[in-house]
Amino acid sequence: MLLALLLFGAGAAPAAAETRESRQPVQPAAKAVDFAGTVALSNCSGSVVRTPGSQPGDPALVLSNGHCLESGFPAPGQVIVDRPSTRTFSLLNSTGTKVATLRASKIAYATMTDTDASLYELTSTYAQIQTNYGIKALELNATRPVQGTAIKVVSGYWKRIYSCSIDGFAYRLKEGAWTWKDSVRYTSACKTIGGTSGSPVIDTATGKVVAVNNTGNEDGARCTDNNPCEVDESGNVTVRKGINYGQQTYGFVACIGIGNKIDLTRPGCTLPKP
Repeated sequence: MLLALLLFGAGAAPAAAETRESRQPVQPAAKAVDFAGTVALSNCSGSVVRTPGSQPGDPALVLSNGHCLESGFPAPGQVIVDRPSTRTFSLLNSTGTKVATLRASKIAYATMTDTDASLYELTSTYAQIQTNYGIKALELNATRPVQGTAIKVVSGYWKRIYSCSIDGFAYRLKEGAWTWKDSVRYTSACKTIGGTSGSPVIDTATGKVVAVNNTGNEDGARCTDNNPCEVDESGNVTVRKGINYGQQTYGFVACIGIGNKIDLTRPGCTLPKP
């Protein structure tokens, strides 16, 4: 959880003969990723997010980490739902300029068990945010990301964007008392720092959120606070000093129902329950 705690700081060619190369499928251009829709918390980063089924009149949601809660770290096994909150968030535009202060009505969901995530419900709807500030929510991808995906980690706290790829996945990521499942491991180019916790991890091909940034191994220590280790299915432990990680977010889509309400009983919802 060091990421929240360390706050120190040409012309067209003639269409004559079709070649084999010209028949190859065209890869989609990468989406422009900027700060629009990200937020800064008092100690972390975050983003205004929606599911594919969210409606303009729904109360907007802010995604961050469970360890970024104003009340402190949730205990292992603890799941928080529908807890009142008046926390505020600085909403950023594409250039990273603050355009508004958004306010929570409650912590809709938060945990540090299996994942490290929090979802705040806001007093504003998506339509209000877009109409008043010209900002659209980032969409949560409903499918699991794949190895090799080009990503950007966008920190509203530091107003900084990190670019790298998904190097792979950790079957279990253990840090101190907490264990997370199927964590995203970044390639070494994403050297995220304290304050980037809660940043959306965006697939540059789709512009959708595939994970939430949460930690990294700082000193090369084994499975300690600020030094997570990877544990495979056979129990073998791997330590990757200087490598950073995020928690996948596609699992939230199945757990968010009508009106953007968290419903842990929905079919396909596998998030930890209280």
